[in-house]
Amino acid sequence: MLPQITRLKGIALDLLFPQRCVGCGQWGDFICAACRQLLSPIGPPICPKCGRPQSSGILCATCVDWPVHIDGIRSPFRFEGALRKAVHELKYQNLRAIAAPLAELLSEYLANNPLPIDVLVPVPLHPQRLRERGYNQSVLLARELGKRRQLPVVTGFLVRARDTPPQARTANVAERRLNIVKAFVCLDNGIRGKRVLLIDDVATSGATLDAAAAALKSGNASSVWGLTIAREV
Repeated sequence: MLPQITRLKGIALDLLFPQRCVGCGQWGDFICAACRQLLSPIGPPICPKCGRPQSSGILCATCVDWPVHIDGIRSPFRFEGALRKAVHELKYQNLRAIAAPLAELLSEYLANNPLPIDVLVPVPLHPQRLRERGYNQSVLLARELGKRRQLPVVTGFLVRARDTPPQARTANVAERRLNIVKAFVCLDNGIRGKRVLLIDDVATSGATLDAAAAALKSGNASSVWGLTIAREV
């Protein structure tokens, strides 16, 4: 009965608030079939650590020079086109409903590229930023993904202790790393022994995910991988 009720609620919402493609404006879906075909997937060869596309398929120069805590970062798509618009709408324009189709893309990626996962942990916002925005887009993505992959979503253990400037405002990788140092704290050992999958919207340098992974491993997580819907390359 519950799935049927959920489906009927979805139909009612579509009638009241019809979906429009963020890429081309066509009515019907937030990312229509045509625009979905134009998304730029990230496939091998990639750096096995940060997930950035590169021809060698071995550790990139950045990961060689920068000892990281995270076990790996993966992203299905490049941050461009309709996907860039979709993330912008989710993050800045309060279009929370678009988290569902974005999470579906993540779910499809995991089905084809399994990662070791016990729990999903969304990258937290600082409380001040959360109050300003009213929601955390990473939490929305994680919850939708958790429904599709039947995985628990854990919040509250990982917190953002410092309200750092947005990473997009930093000039280079070195500044991003310094900007995010000790920004996260793991409050207790609730994730002890767990294989964690960190969820965020976009990866740029990977500095945010790595700082979060460092905090989770201080709480004795057995492994920490990162998954974002897109990455800048």
